[in-house]
Amino acid sequence: MVRCTKPFMHLHALATAVPPATFTQSQCWDVLAESSARPRLNRRSQLTLKAILGGDSGIATRHFASTPVERIFDLTPDELNETFRREGPALGGRALTAALARAGLRPEEIDVLIVCTCTGYLCPGVTSYLAEQLGLRDNVFLQDLVGLGCGAAIPALRAVEAALAARPGATVACVAVEICSAAFYLDDDIGVLVSACLFSDGAAATLWRSTPGPTGLRVHGFNTLHVPAERDKLRFELRDGKLRNRLDPTVPKLAAGAVARLLAGEPAALPPVRRIIAHPGGRDVLDALEAALPGHALDASRRVLRDYGNMSSPSVLFALEEALREKQPARGEDWWLVSFGAGFSAHSCRLSAD
Repeated sequence: MVRCTKPFMHLHALATAVPPATFTQSQCWDVLAESSARPRLNRRSQLTLKAILGGDSGIATRHFASTPVERIFDLTPDELNETFRREGPALGGRALTAALARAGLRPEEIDVLIVCTCTGYLCPGVTSYLAEQLGLRDNVFLQDLVGLGCGAAIPALRAVEAALAARPGATVACVAVEICSAAFYLDDDIGVLVSACLFSDGAAATLWRSTPGPTGLRVHGFNTLHVPAERDKLRFELRDGKLRNRLDPTVPKLAAGAVARLLAGEPAALPPVRRIIAHPGGRDVLDALEAALPGHALDASRRVLRDYGNMSSPSVLFALEEALREKQPARGEDWWLVSFGAGFSAHSCRLSAD
């Protein structure tokens, strides 16, 4: 009997990108206070925004691609979609170009391109624009993943695993890109207000092969958890033709519970998890996660939240990049990546030294 085994997926490069326009939280309040959106809010909502943006939200700075930033809340649905069409591929292309340079690879060596996003819709998808922008071959397999929300980066990596299993000799590029500023909406709902104070724009690109690469790292052991009964606690809905984020106050508790369930389900035969790299969804989310994961400080995730805010799907890869600046996992000591978001869903995988 012939036994088939899946090839390992080895990380050859990881790179990130953010728009050059940087705003402190207090600057965000200044912009909002002078915008035409402020008078549309009731007094309580205005005070809530001022308190969050002027208080300890765990966020120092955020990056926005939408211009001019003063009109973010006044853009029409058509203008928002055009912003995503213009800025999403540009930002994703910057991250992927940087990853190729780090791996010493040329664009024409890419065989598969996978992109995940949720903050805009294009048909053809972002992959088409990136393929043109970087000059990829015309027979590259393009796959766009949409609708997975903040947790999308890890399911996208699972798609990389499938691509490498089908073509073990392939070079697979995977990009998570979000232009959250193209999905801003403002009204008196508390979840909408909090969202406006959290989210920002960013992209992360990774390159993978079935053979070891310069990073000396591989990813494996994927798992996922779906709780559709909680779907309405965190999801996008369309309102007036725009994306409007539904964010329930129970999300930190939901995230902590889902992540704890995933970790408890890790096979005992695998090496122990020495470090957890989590999606930095927000200060309260990270507080809840650390309470549910005793012994695991989410310091890299907190630094990413501080410097960039919540960028949705790329955020967990920003946190991984931040952690790798300090050290890499030692042999026999796995790191555990976990993301979560719309659905309600959570996803995980392991990172090991080759």
